[in-house]
Amino acid sequence: MNSNSLDWSLPYASHRSAVMGRNVVSTSQPLAAQAGLRMLLAGGNAVDAAIAAAMALTVVEPTGCGLGSDGFAIVWDGKELHGLNASGRSPAAWTPEYFETLGGIPETGWNAVTVPGAVSAWVALSKRLGKLPFAQLAQPAIDYARNGFPVSPTIAHLWALGAAKLGTQPGFAECFIPNGRVPQAGEIFRSEAHARTLELIAETDGEAFYRGVIAERIAAHSLAHGGAMTLADLAAHQADWVGTIHQRFGDSVIHEIPPNGQGIAALMALGMLDAHGIGQHPLDSVETVHASIEAMKLALADLHQYNADIDAMQAVAPQHLLDATYLAGRARLIDPARAGDPGHGAPRPGGTVYLAAADSQGMMVSFIQSNYMGFGSGVVVPGTGISLQNRGHGFNLIPGHANQVAPRKRPSHTIIPAFAMHADGTPQMAFGVMGGPMQSQGHTQMALRVLRYGQNPQAAADAPRWRVTGGKGVAVELGFDPAVIAALRARGHEVTVEEGNGVFAFGGAQLVLKNGNSYIAGSDPRKDGCAVAY
Repeated sequence: MNSNSLDWSLPYASHRSAVMGRNVVSTSQPLAAQAGLRMLLAGGNAVDAAIAAAMALTVVEPTGCGLGSDGFAIVWDGKELHGLNASGRSPAAWTPEYFETLGGIPETGWNAVTVPGAVSAWVALSKRLGKLPFAQLAQPAIDYARNGFPVSPTIAHLWALGAAKLGTQPGFAECFIPNGRVPQAGEIFRSEAHARTLELIAETDGEAFYRGVIAERIAAHSLAHGGAMTLADLAAHQADWVGTIHQRFGDSVIHEIPPNGQGIAALMALGMLDAHGIGQHPLDSVETVHASIEAMKLALADLHQYNADIDAMQAVAPQHLLDATYLAGRARLIDPARAGDPGHGAPRPGGTVYLAAADSQGMMVSFIQSNYMGFGSGVVVPGTGISLQNRGHGFNLIPGHANQVAPRKRPSHTIIPAFAMHADGTPQMAFGVMGGPMQSQGHTQMALRVLRYGQNPQAAADAPRWRVTGGKGVAVELGFDPAVIAALRARGHEVTVEEGNGVFAFGGAQLVLKNGNSYIAGSDPRKDGCAVAY
């Protein structure tokens, strides 16, 4: 695909133009995008840019990620595709019985925290694929933390909401409610503790975080507040190079990280849509939207039944869920005239931040990291700036379920990077959509818009989105065509129009599309999305 085959119209509310260049960084926050661009200007590559941007995002967008986040990446190095799973595992003490005494798996506090993996993602990417010294990549983030940055209106709003929910969690107020109130839009926020932790991470290539002084502080705070995480749990963590799983979609091949991530749901939905013959009707027509929603519901039903740590998916493996015959059979369940409420199939025979970066040498990076529900667990380790995710809440307590909680196990995970290749094996697009269970749904919509209908990346990011909510329920953004909403309701969809800030429910998209020897980037106006290039 090149610029000549794209639709350059901007038909939606935001008329932001796509950004083009031979080197590009697209993130959810302008200061983070600039941190990545600084690395490219210093002679670094797209991986260096992505790591610097990711580190900076822990400072300037703490409402979506932190030093206690998890991370995943897909990287085209110019010759081959790499997939990295840096999500953390549960503490060794986590058993179903452990949580039965607690009355379930909580959303907040130490008993929602699995081992944080984002730091290990940065280190693994840098060691294998980066060019610049790891310590250099941390400098923009350290500067933002120590010298301060102006809080944007979007982040200030999310900050206030997070503080109202999590302000009593251990360490939260000390870090994020200084002097008894949250930062206001335009105020300069500083965190010397965050800066010092970043320096320790940079100086030790992450060792201090998992096996040194930072790990000791994390484990001590866990012990003091009823958590199960120990030094041994932190020391046992490793990021894994896992490759990708993929699905043909028209003339493209979409790649996702294998489970425990939810990317397989996007691949399943796209496979069903291909089998259904998507593309015969206009992009924003009720026929296209209805079929997309129905395919997504079928995919999510299977996701919730089968997705888990890949080592626990023994009865139903990814290859069974992506089998062409199985997906064609699921596609036949799509009724063009009626909304369904599907169950899972039987596939066996008999608060997230996303960024993309690309450089003039052909390297492209799709990277995502997240605390999960906004600020995550609400737990912040005192004196460190480390806010911890709540990924443990992604487990369940259903006996025999593949995603049942167990020791040293990865939970089913919402955050996922995506990458599209041409059918001839050349790179096409790095893309992702932030926002919990919205992510696989967003991937499906972005792939459909850009790769099937040729919409330019900025228009795809701007377009109002839909989100399956369960049963026949579907939420749509304000700005969705009223005629399409009415037609969906006539088919039996229970449609609600969500008028709030779209970032909460519909995520934020970033896309970088390869265009010959340069790139075309789109960034989401729902957040503070920013693409920079040269």
